[in-house]
Amino acid sequence: MDSLIDRLQLKNDAALSRTLEVAPPVISKIRHKRVPVRASLLIRMHEVTNLSIRELRDLMGDRRQKYRISDSFIHVRPL
Repeated sequence: MDSLIDRLQLKNDAALSRTLEVAPPVISKIRHKRVPVRASLLIRMHEVTNLSIRELRDLMGDRRQKYRISDSFIHVRPL
C-alpha cells in the first residue's frame, strides 16, 4: 500500500481509499493482512496506476507463479 501511496503522490490511506473508490476500512484490513486484495480491487489499482497486474502483485509481495481456483468457488449442477 505504501508503494501505491508514493507512486500516486498521496498523503495517506484515506486518500488512497478515495482514489481507489473503496471504503477506508478496506485499505486498513488489507494493510493488516485481515483480508486479501480482491481481484476487483487489483483491477482498480491497475486502472489508476497503469501498472500491470504482475507489477502490482510484485509490489504487494505476491511471488506466486501460478494461481489456482479452489473447488469451493466452482458450482456445478448435476445433469
